[in-house]
Amino acid sequence: MPKTSDVLRSTLRPFALVLLYTAYIATVPVANILIDHFGAVPVGFGLTAPAGVFTAAVALVLRDLIHEYSGRSAALLAIATGSLLSLLCASPGLAVASLLAFAVSELADTFLYTHVRAHGLKTAALMLLAPYSARARSAVARQPLRPLRARVVSGVLASNAVSVCLDSLVFLWLAFGSLTYLPGQILAKAFMTLLGAAVVYLLHTRRARAA
Repeated sequence: MPKTSDVLRSTLRPFALVLLYTAYIATVPVANILIDHFGAVPVGFGLTAPAGVFTAAVALVLRDLIHEYSGRSAALLAIATGSLLSLLCASPGLAVASLLAFAVSELADTFLYTHVRAHGLKTAALMLLAPYSARARSAVARQPLRPLRARVVSGVLASNAVSVCLDSLVFLWLAFGSLTYLPGQILAKAFMTLLGAAVVYLLHTRRARAA
């Protein structure tokens, strides 16, 4: 007979996934509304960035969580929905910039997160070099598989590090024709990425203890 705690978790799981998906989709209109109404805001260390920067970073972490708990297909569906909303919700001047930045950064995030989660950060990096280096190919075979929790956290950090830069570069260049806000964008998103990685670590710790 299944434990009460197991039954409760299985009952709450679909509800939690719906909330996660809804929160992810909501970051798109919220980011555009914040940019339209507040423009640039201080993010610390004397830097400023468009007001939607924090929700953009949250979206990357939420996408990783959707991937983790519902699979890659669900993550790609969420990206497609978010991209459409990004186009519809943004003001005309921001629509194309918002759409392309969102789609490019999220797809890059998905690709990197998938590989780092599966193989670990060091092995994933060596695999990218393997087609061009016999030494890298040999090193891949010798790499131990790290625990899942470590791979997931590494996946969040590595994928967001790249996608944050891509999102910022594409959006700022297309929306404003300038990279003036780039340091502030990256700083604010780095804060949110570290917070998101901590949340993912705690969730996996809790799940490991409950198993």
